Amino acid sequence: MTKTYKVSYKTYFNDRLKQVFFHGKLTYPLYVQVTFDRKTIFFKSYYFELFSKPRYFLSVAGLSGGPSIEDIIKKENILIDFIIDKNLPDFSLDLFKKEYAYYSKDLCDVTEEGFIDYMYVFFQDKGMPNLATTVQQGSRFRIVYDVVRDMKRAFNKPLYDELVENSFYYAPPYLPLYGFMQQTKKWPMLSLTVMEWEDEKTKDQFADYVQKYYPNIALAEITEQVNKWLDHLRKEAK
Repeated sequence: MTKTYKVSYKTYFNDRLKQVFFHGKLTYPLYVQVTFDRKTIFFKSYYFELFSKPRYFLSVAGLSGGPSIEDIIKKENILIDFIIDKNLPDFSLDLFKKEYAYYSKDLCDVTEEGFIDYMYVFFQDKGMPNLATTVQQGSRFRIVYDVVRDMKRAFNKPLYDELVENSFYYAPPYLPLYGFMQQTKKWPMLSLTVMEWEDEKTKDQFADYVQKYYPNIALAEITEQVNKWLDHLRKEAK
């Protein structure tokens, strides 16, 4: 007789740790608990870490706002339910940890750092070391996609076009991923997870976006770059 076990989980504030600032407010870190076969694992919420970053909080004209803890918990629950349902026949806590580490990742976030590095080298090569350093350091506190969009208004067209076009060959595919995500999500929950990406509907919508906004760049090249990042994330999760 085959014995079956129920998977259970909960998100909770880990009051055994010190409080941390979440966009100006003190709170205990958000953790996740998963139980299966009388064993339990505990780990920090990926989305709590992600949406705690300064760029997810905006203050404009005296008004300020950012993601709520409730929004983050909802996103965690959707991901965890997805992983459990996907792996029920062969479920184990070790497998869950690997799947969580992979499917939770925000593709915009993981490609952003490499794009910042690309811009740093680009402006260094253009003989603009101070701008290069300003972009490298300041972009960590702002949404990089928005920084590049401001550059379109500030730079002459040849310089801006070169910055963007070269990025498809020397940088991660951050620009098309973020631009697409921004059109499909609402502030402040701006992310594009691996879980969402692997939905065929999302891939089809992304293809339409690329063909509309980057007609001079082959869709296959961008898709190949995204797939390389997915391979990298999968290896990291093992």
